[in-house]
Amino acid sequence: MDALELCYLSAGELSRLIRDKEVSPVEVIDAHLARIEATEPTLNSFITLLPEPARAVARRAEAQIQAGNYRGPLHGIPVGLKDLFNTAGVRTTSGSRVFDNFIPKEDCTVAARFQQAGAILLGKLNMHQFAYGPTGENFDYGHMHNPWNPDLVTGGSSGGSGSAAAAGQCTITMGSDTGGSVRIPAALCGIVGLKPTYGLVSRAGLTPLSWCLDHPGPMVRTVEDAALTLNAIAGYDPKDVASAGREIPDYTAALTGSVQGLRIGLPREYFDAPLDAEVAAAVAAAVSQLEGLGATVTEVSLPMFRDSQAISGAILMAEAAAYHRELLARDGDKLTPSVRLRLEAGLFVTAADYLKAQQARSKFNQEMARLFQEVDLLAGPTEPVTAPPILASEVTIGDRTVGVTGALTQYTRPYNISGTPAISLPCGFSESGMPIGLQLAGKPFDEATVLRAAYAYEQATDWHRRRPPI
Repeated sequence: MDALELCYLSAGELSRLIRDKEVSPVEVIDAHLARIEATEPTLNSFITLLPEPARAVARRAEAQIQAGNYRGPLHGIPVGLKDLFNTAGVRTTSGSRVFDNFIPKEDCTVAARFQQAGAILLGKLNMHQFAYGPTGENFDYGHMHNPWNPDLVTGGSSGGSGSAAAAGQCTITMGSDTGGSVRIPAALCGIVGLKPTYGLVSRAGLTPLSWCLDHPGPMVRTVEDAALTLNAIAGYDPKDVASAGREIPDYTAALTGSVQGLRIGLPREYFDAPLDAEVAAAVAAAVSQLEGLGATVTEVSLPMFRDSQAISGAILMAEAAAYHRELLARDGDKLTPSVRLRLEAGLFVTAADYLKAQQARSKFNQEMARLFQEVDLLAGPTEPVTAPPILASEVTIGDRTVGVTGALTQYTRPYNISGTPAISLPCGFSESGMPIGLQLAGKPFDEATVLRAAYAYEQATDWHRRRPPI
């Protein structure tokens, strides 16, 4: 099989070939390393690349599989981790030169679970410094570039994870999502990004940004791959105080292709917010397609959607500043000015402000819970625009000019506040050839329904099969 074709197979497709010994993990890793070599000068997806360790693990995986010791669907599959996932013996920078030489002594739980599943780590992926930004710009290690147009942002903070998955550099990547940082680059790069329920995937060994808003999640090219990844990494972890003791189902069992009887709500407030006409049309067509597949679609109201930016912002600023307080005092002059400014601003959030935000969050979550008594899923755009230019501070949406940060997080932050699962998947392209994302969100710990609907839509369309020109 052609090397480039290997790079664009899904984990599900690739795993079946590896299991049946039609393709070896060594071939797979060599193909991906060649792809990285060809595209990395343009994309800048990686901070640390691990070619020789990856080849060594691939040789061991090949020997294991030849001996009949196949571990499962991720055995021999290339993985990339956002560079805030601790990896034993491999530096973890969190996107900052301040930690250029920090080498963890042990793996984070997610990395350990990938290793147990037989996945092969290709490297650590570029990110917005400390995960504090939605664009994927990094002044220490270089900006990330969108594979569909390198002059445009990948989205952030998991920008390298988005570009690596979209460009065939990695089969599976991992990001972290505090205000949208899995779903934003997924939408802007044309891939699938899943933010699981808070507590479903362990955060132990990840550099925090906000302890009550952070969610690790997979970034992949198909919904099946999101389910396969979740099977491997979800589950209780005593190292994470917020970890939920839930029984983990086989998420691939939910991929029936049917949405018959599902109730989907469209919050009218989503469409009152600034929204590009091309994005609105693509999302409307996607929802109509779900309706044609058997779902029931109704308009609903989420009045506190308008407060979600303020609620999330106050909590995030206070918790990020609390975690990075000592770093600010010691090495503040070494940080990217915009990130330093956000961290310093958090120092001025008072205890009263923080408590008010948490109280408002409780009301927001009550409103969300009420909505989920009426519907099974909420649907809408992931992003109000396609990818803006690198270093742009504002975007124009219709006749309105809005800040990039506010625009890119307006639809994603609500589900960090509620902690409920949300997925972004491709649902179209703009006239300029840039991806558009559909967001589906569900009830707490009901990833199965979110994946079910996303898979049914994906199988009825071919957006996920398109490849960027890079």
